[in-house]
Amino acid sequence: MLKHRHTDKLGIAAIILAVIITLLFMTGESLGLKTLQSSPGYASRLFDTSIVHEIDLELKEADWHSILGDPRAKEYVPADALIDGERISNVGLRVKGSNSLNQILKYGSKRFSLKIEFDHYEKGQSYHGLDKLSLNSSFQDNAYLKDVMTFDMMASMGVPAPLTSYAFIRINGEDWGLFVAIEEIEDAFVLRNYGTNHGELYKPSYRRLDDDNSDIGLIYTGDEFWRYDNIFRESVFKANDADKKRLIKALQILSEGQDLEQAVDIEAVLRYFVVQTFVVNLDSYLGRTGHNYFLYEKDGRISMLPWDYNLAFATYALGMTDPIDDSTLFVNYPIDTPAPFEVMVRRPLFFVLMQDRDNLVRYHQLYDEFLVDYLESGYFEDKVDTIAELISPYVERDPTKFASHDRFLLAVDTFKSFNLLRTQSVRGQLDGTIPATFRGQAENPDARIDASAISVPDMGCFADMRNLVNGLLPEE
Repeated sequence: MLKHRHTDKLGIAAIILAVIITLLFMTGESLGLKTLQSSPGYASRLFDTSIVHEIDLELKEADWHSILGDPRAKEYVPADALIDGERISNVGLRVKGSNSLNQILKYGSKRFSLKIEFDHYEKGQSYHGLDKLSLNSSFQDNAYLKDVMTFDMMASMGVPAPLTSYAFIRINGEDWGLFVAIEEIEDAFVLRNYGTNHGELYKPSYRRLDDDNSDIGLIYTGDEFWRYDNIFRESVFKANDADKKRLIKALQILSEGQDLEQAVDIEAVLRYFVVQTFVVNLDSYLGRTGHNYFLYEKDGRISMLPWDYNLAFATYALGMTDPIDDSTLFVNYPIDTPAPFEVMVRRPLFFVLMQDRDNLVRYHQLYDEFLVDYLESGYFEDKVDTIAELISPYVERDPTKFASHDRFLLAVDTFKSFNLLRTQSVRGQLDGTIPATFRGQAENPDARIDASAISVPDMGCFADMRNLVNGLLPEE
């Protein structure tokens, strides 16, 4: 049989092209090329931040009444979700939350945060690749800004952070309110940020706050798996023995304080802590509770991912009979010792890292970049103003909101002022004109930025909730 004189060349070229395409699929993300995983369909749809999205939830009235009647059960019920007019049938819907859920119940509201699991009843079903969605009610966040802006800050620092947007919710045809839509840190999030060759993911959570909970603090206490139950029972992906041993080994190296780069993605962790300390989130790893973070482990090295900021910006009041209202204290919260000493020594991922002078210097360098690029550039103010203008009509329309529209406007102004004053204080802490430790500020309190003109509770507090008991919204 005669062959065309170019047949062999064409065959070789086809093989080379196939190899190149395969390599691009395998390594495209590392080369900076966008793939269906790193740029999924849901990112440009539900998380388009230029609009307020519409989510209609349709479910049996009996199921909705069961959710409202026993929200602590957190049991899924079937529902249809119409997202901007696109129907996804037979999804799982349930209430979410812990302390916020209890407080909402206590004060007589039914505005619970919600969770949608698209594949709960239909295996493999998703919303353009998204497997799970949180709808946060903005409890103690009258400006509807805390989660949205903190995750944006994290992303600006190169920390993998959930996508967010705003969604107005209707349930069985009735307006329910303006909620913050948040990409859950699960399968879709991990694929978007790490690809298929990802590591292990955990969400450490205590059973009882009064327990020892050393594992949540990432304290090494021995090699037995049971010592880290608060981590391993909250594994997002099923962790095997090898996974557990790698994580425990990382905690051991961290406890010893030597060769930390073997156990910690130091750059990633420092970037996380820049934002974490800036937003003064006391209900977090650096607070007394020690939780509200995700732990990511890959090849024996750990890092943190951000989660749950409705009580950030110094509005945390869990367990306080008289919540602290000292704006000057919180605006100047020290960045080098962002917790009392008895807490700091039980938070080795921050405390041990900062014993190394090079890490502290790099932490300050990253802080400087964050201030310059995000806060001192005008970006922060412009973004807050744009969001406030976008959502303001929906806040007015919101029938279940925790506070009035006037309180919303006050909260936006207070949120903006708090962050700009905080920027001034951190700038001073970096250049040495304001002490960056509790001890230094106690010895020289006049060096601090005066923030007495603002009130932290104006961003959202229990006073707003108490008005609900009387059937009133503040200032209405």
